Amino acid sequence: MSEPLNSGTDSHSYSTLKALKKKNLGASVSTLQRLVEQLKLEAGVERIKVSQAAAELQQYCMQNACNEALLVGVPARSNLFREPRSCALL
Repeated sequence: MSEPLNSGTDSHSYSTLKALKKKNLGASVSTLQRLVEQLKLEAGVERIKVSQAAAELQQYCMQNACNEALLVGVPARSNLFREPRSCALL
């Protein structure tokens, strides 16, 4: 038989389908066709475990930390927000 409608789908699409069923709305065929197409697209999205995503994000951050201005600071010459110098002639 078929899989449950909520397996591998976005909660928004599932809640839309659930609302249509609950309210017993006479949804148009085109609306239901769009919903089915959206569910098919979402079911085809490759998913990874949160632990894997977190590990990859941590690795990316560590690899690019040397280029992050908030961590290493901005060189004085290229800092657009540095304090203006006073005039020495006064």
